[in-house]
Amino acid sequence: MPQAYKALAETTVQKHVVFEGHIITVRNDEALLPNQKPCRRELVEHPGGVCVAALTDQNELLFVRQFRYPYGEVLLELPAGKLERGEDPLPAGRRELQEETGTIAAHYEDLGEFYPSPGYCGEVIHCYLATGLTFVAQHLDDDEFLTCERIPLPQAVQMVRNGEIKDGKTQAMVLKVSFLF
Repeated sequence: MPQAYKALAETTVQKHVVFEGHIITVRNDEALLPNQKPCRRELVEHPGGVCVAALTDQNELLFVRQFRYPYGEVLLELPAGKLERGEDPLPAGRRELQEETGTIAAHYEDLGEFYPSPGYCGEVIHCYLATGLTFVAQHLDDDEFLTCERIPLPQAVQMVRNGEIKDGKTQAMVLKVSFLF
């Protein structure tokens, strides 16, 4: 952290785990604000994720539609998945792309990472552009139910602008890819 920003940092006094699940851990920590006043910080530890924007030679992005339980609706998303703790993001991205869309890519470009909900969650999503696509066979997990579709990049950008794509990682990736092409 640059020296100029150290005055903004909070200090963890004690970590308190309140729930430890298969995917997340929830904590309610004691901390000190920059002015040394005590505070509580609720946070979710998450192993992170990966998101792949797979672009066909026809300038189409590969999407999946799947039911998302917290919202009670089917969302349109780019292929993505959770990392296992300590897992390297690029092989995970390759795995998720093939599992969800039945696609293998010849080239991957690292498009960086982002924090989807920095106010309470430590998740980091690693983003990749995949090109040189070959379509093989889809290998969904036993608990995955989704459909795949191709959407031209300009149409996907318009869908983000119109609010038709609600998933944050997908919005960010569609717009990021649109700046590259």
